[in-house]
Amino acid sequence: MSRNLGGTELKRLHREWRRQAPGQVALLLDSVATPANVGAIIRTAAALRVEDVWLTGSAPGPEHGGTAKTALGTDRYCRFHRLDDPAAAAAAVRAAGFRLVGIELADGARPIHEVDLTGAVCLAVGHEDRGLSGPVLAACDALAFIPQLGRVGSLNVATAASIAVYEARRQGWPGGDPPGANS
Repeated sequence: MSRNLGGTELKRLHREWRRQAPGQVALLLDSVATPANVGAIIRTAAALRVEDVWLTGSAPGPEHGGTAKTALGTDRYCRFHRLDDPAAAAAAVRAAGFRLVGIELADGARPIHEVDLTGAVCLAVGHEDRGLSGPVLAACDALAFIPQLGRVGSLNVATAASIAVYEARRQGWPGGDPPGANS
């Protein structure tokens, strides 16, 4: 009979996953304007070991009340970099040694599972309605989209960021599968 894992078991499980997750994943939030979305992205970032988060344009920081309410204190696990100018933010991502991959429904975008997200990669997500700004879009090394099968044309930005970060981590696992998947 199945049961929920206890605290010690959870720590062991998470430690094993961390050992199986090479590479660095970062995020660039390009005018993601809704504090609840930023908070949800931060929480996912902390859960999947995203250490660096660049905030640009109108994206609120972790100190904003609405962001903090959703992030639930997980912002302490990430480093935040604020650059108001999107082009400067993209340049800072590159200067830190990351490839910049835009998660966007745009010309030239490929399905996310076909884009190399291994190594040091920074995933850029944009404004809830307008997407990535022109300067960030132009600075991207690659563009990826999340294939959708239903009748809805786009995802909530926090959901899209979560899927993208998970895919970047999944690609880093041996054989592209999570630990123990072939056991």
